[in-house]
Amino acid sequence: MKDLPRKYWLLAIIAPIVLILDQVTKQIVIARFRLGESIPVIDGLFNLTYVRNTGAAFGILADSHPEFRIPFFMAVPFLALGVIFYIFRKLPEHDFKLPTALALVTGGAIGNLIDRLIYGYVIDFLDFHWKLQAHFPAFNVADSAICVGVGVMMLDLLLQKEGAHASSAR
Repeated sequence: MKDLPRKYWLLAIIAPIVLILDQVTKQIVIARFRLGESIPVIDGLFNLTYVRNTGAAFGILADSHPEFRIPFFMAVPFLALGVIFYIFRKLPEHDFKLPTALALVTGGAIGNLIDRLIYGYVIDFLDFHWKLQAHFPAFNVADSAICVGVGVMMLDLLLQKEGAHASSAR
């Protein structure tokens, strides 16, 4: 166990932390809020609002037909996790950024998958807006972890390409 590469330690620590934070916050929302209830945290900017999301992150495909939506949202997380674990195994042992990013995505994907398996929808509650005029779709801890993980991967890819362009220009 001691000889386990750092990338696996990152996965073993980060993914469960994300998963636990996600599930605990959702259980607090279920226990303390009525569906649709909203409590302002920062007036004109941020509310806690209990929402049930039948779609993907930020409500994408929520209005699609259930015969498509339900199997799709049950299959995609398993496929994504398979791809993530395949990529994870190929990463260099010394890499820090990509294993961290993939661990964030893994924890978030499992958190939202648990909701879909138990409830048939995902519980969202982080509700950002600008004085209720411009409204960002509600999301949760799992969605946040997925977005941060994907953002880190994109940034890493972008920086690698810029580094390659700088090297070839010399």
